[in-house]
Amino acid sequence: MNKTPLLHRQLFLAITTTLAVSSTVWAQVAPQESMNAAPTSDTRHAKKVDRHVKDLDKIVVTASPLRDSAEALSQPVEVLAGERLDEQRAATLGETISSLPGVQSSNFGPGVGRPILRGLDGPRVAVLSNGMVSSDVSTVSQDHAPAVEAFLADQVEILKGPSTLLYGSSAIGGVVNIVDGRIPETPIEGGFSGRAEMRFETVNDGNTDMFRVDGGSDGFAVHADGVYRNNKDYDTPDGKQANTFIDTKTGALGASLLGDWGFVGVSASRFEDDYGNPGEPGNLAEGERGVWIRMRQDRYDLKGGLTSPWGDGSGLRYSLGHTSYEHTEFEGDEVGTLFQKNANEGRVEAAFSWGPDWNGAIGAQASDTTFRAIGEESFVPETKTRAYGLFGIARRSWNVYQLDAGLRVDKVKSNPAEGAARNFTPISLSLAGSWRIDDQWRLTANLDHAERAPAEEELFADGPHLATLAYEIGNSDLTEEKANQLELGVQYKSELMDAKLSAYYNRFDDFVYLVDTGDEWYFDEEDEYLPIRQWTQADAKFFGFEGEATFHLADNDSGLWDLRIYGDSVRGSLRDGGDLPRIAPGRLGAQLRWQANAWRASLGAVRYAQQDRVAENETPTDGYTLVDAHLAYHGDAGSQLAWEVFLDGNNLTGETARVHTSFLKDSVVLPDRNFAFGVRVFF
Repeated sequence: MNKTPLLHRQLFLAITTTLAVSSTVWAQVAPQESMNAAPTSDTRHAKKVDRHVKDLDKIVVTASPLRDSAEALSQPVEVLAGERLDEQRAATLGETISSLPGVQSSNFGPGVGRPILRGLDGPRVAVLSNGMVSSDVSTVSQDHAPAVEAFLADQVEILKGPSTLLYGSSAIGGVVNIVDGRIPETPIEGGFSGRAEMRFETVNDGNTDMFRVDGGSDGFAVHADGVYRNNKDYDTPDGKQANTFIDTKTGALGASLLGDWGFVGVSASRFEDDYGNPGEPGNLAEGERGVWIRMRQDRYDLKGGLTSPWGDGSGLRYSLGHTSYEHTEFEGDEVGTLFQKNANEGRVEAAFSWGPDWNGAIGAQASDTTFRAIGEESFVPETKTRAYGLFGIARRSWNVYQLDAGLRVDKVKSNPAEGAARNFTPISLSLAGSWRIDDQWRLTANLDHAERAPAEEELFADGPHLATLAYEIGNSDLTEEKANQLELGVQYKSELMDAKLSAYYNRFDDFVYLVDTGDEWYFDEEDEYLPIRQWTQADAKFFGFEGEATFHLADNDSGLWDLRIYGDSVRGSLRDGGDLPRIAPGRLGAQLRWQANAWRASLGAVRYAQQDRVAENETPTDGYTLVDAHLAYHGDAGSQLAWEVFLDGNNLTGETARVHTSFLKDSVVLPDRNFAFGVRVFF
């Protein structure tokens, strides 16, 4: 029997119990004036401007070269941080941010959850780690997970709509950026801070443990973090969902030199993730283990910045990253397919200011990647891809108006080991404006033209893709995919309510998608026929809306009461007729939140609509309602230590739910009723 998980739990429990007891003693002897202070790592006591839940709009969006707050951007942006992030942290990135309007998650079991933004996913949504591409193979297949850990995030930034202007053609549908502070950029307040968490879950007999420590002086700072997750197969209303285990270990070390001039730092991280593929569960009763994946990634980053090198309002930032990625798919105990990816990326941004009304930025980005697959499922040949991009943005502000404009040009070359290389020149343009009518109302408008170079699997695939149970054929004649999007938005903020609503129309020329040819290929190893699917292009359109409103119901002796309502809907179809496959269904959700003294609680439900607008040969899914609840008690121990115990409940009604965006929706359902309980410590 493996005693490692038990030892992890015992060690972490001993540490947290000691800290909790120490905090109680400290609370009794600490001076009263220090009781109002709290560790800087404590999300409950993060600096706030006022009582609004949407004070997250004040947080700086690091994915913007101008380092704007979310409320200053005309582009639709969401930031998940603080208590709301703590309540939403999950095993996958997609699941962590799926409560935001316009954002859902793909699903290939609990180990895989890539973000879906406004119906777009895969190679159209860029997943970033501190502004640099995650450099995994999650876009190649739906059973491949992103090599990022949402549990370590300080904040998660979501740029919805075309973001190719800033991050290249892989961001034609948007960007999700995890900010985890592995390279410190400012001195650590107080010289030392950190946090730790331990949680247990009932639906999968699982546990997740994490820690983060930052320390240093005004001129030097160091960082260390780690996560250990061990989840067994989860329960469903219909019994165990076989082969849904997760075993994750990840950690990083970072260090920076700091000063009034800026910062420069480095970090090294390791990501290890083992998880099952419930689409091929095997049969343990007959001694047949299912298909499972072992992922390993080593990442090395260098980042730096200069403060005001050309006067007030200017800045220079640069980043370099190298990743070495390996992903092995096992069929039982035998190696089926090995995926490897080595990537180098560099990025530099220079920000300027011209007087009180003009500012902008110029930048360059370059990457060099080599992807190869070896073994049974090597349906994509070894491919080297090089990309270079130049971009510039400018902003003009006057009185209550703001105008943003930008341009980016990329050069992308994909060179397969067998066959001719392809060259692409995606061009992106953006024009955005906002009008602050008064202190309460703000209108925004965005007009974007974005282009995307086809990905390796879309160009060069030729072989059986067992994750989707199909034989996939690429198309080396594909051209750039082009999108033209118009979006209109309105925002409102008062003492009684915060609200935002947006509607968008995205018209694609030469949209790349996978079509069923109607032919079959005989797979002799499994003695079955697989449908043959080919990557092709056609004109398409996406249109939808999303919105949320938070009503501040009361702030009195009974506590602080807020009611949040949100919803979204998207329709994706071919312009010549016919729906696109796996389009996320519409949703409508509500959550009642309460906070008083040391307590906070919430109760919410979200209704997923039936999805019967399906592509040819695609099955519909029924609607379902998920009910969640959160309860937490927070304790302060002066300025040295704080702690929190919590209990979360998910799918409290035990609903049978199938995720329409999943290739496995006909055979895999979401987990049954689950309770997660644990402790967080801030110091």
